[in-house]
Amino acid sequence: MEKSIVYVVSDSVGETAEFVTKAALSQFMKENEYDLYRIPYVENTEVLRGVVYHAKQLGAMIGFTLVNPEFREFLVKEAEMKEVECVDIMGPMLQAMQRKFNKKPKEQPGLIHRLDEDYFRKVEAIEFAVRYDDGRDPRGVTQADIVLIGVSRTSKTPLSQYLAHKKLKVANIPIVPEVDPPHTLFTIPTNKCIGLKISPEKLNDIRKERLKSLGLDDKASYATINRINEELKYFDALISKIGCPVIDVSNKAVEETANLILNMINHPYWNMETSRR
Repeated sequence: MEKSIVYVVSDSVGETAEFVTKAALSQFMKENEYDLYRIPYVENTEVLRGVVYHAKQLGAMIGFTLVNPEFREFLVKEAEMKEVECVDIMGPMLQAMQRKFNKKPKEQPGLIHRLDEDYFRKVEAIEFAVRYDDGRDPRGVTQADIVLIGVSRTSKTPLSQYLAHKKLKVANIPIVPEVDPPHTLFTIPTNKCIGLKISPEKLNDIRKERLKSLGLDDKASYATINRINEELKYFDALISKIGCPVIDVSNKAVEETANLILNMINHPYWNMETSRR
């Protein structure tokens, strides 16, 4: 049995046209009973002329999603002249929306796929933040857009997640005197690192509340001023050695700190590759 043939034409990827065409074809035949040829990224009318010619020779039909009105008009007229069945998949919807919203479409191909790419970059950044949270895998330091450095309870994790929603890959490293930091902190460009400092008093309050929420004694070493001062002294020495910028998060909400970081990385200086000497 000879297969039916359908050409799918688009000035973008053509996935939308292919999906709709396959959905319609499924109402008439099985997938092995037709051949579908996708013609993406159409940039001139000569391609369209060629598609119509081949469709005529093979007894095929054409389905298309062309946002360029010149291309749409040309393809429809060319198909009419050659008596080739040709279906405008998106045109009627564009025309209806133009009437409804009283405005012209942008006529830019591929916008939906740009949105998809934007979405997937965000998902990738969120997954990255989870994978490389709290220094669990030091390999994240070299792969990250930003590396946050701070002692425990300086909002490293929520900051990482907030910035991930801005499509930034963020790793965070907890600073503990008894644990050596990843050696890669001293090899990556200093403009990738940001230290998060906090006042001893503020950290003392935060850690006490954290212990209480866990049902633990708030007088544990973790929340004592002596221990906190020891950690902050070690943090200061480490940051001085790395030479990276520092943000005081003592009285800042996560959103406020995140905006400071975004402003920093959008500054022209940030985009200069600051390498180790």
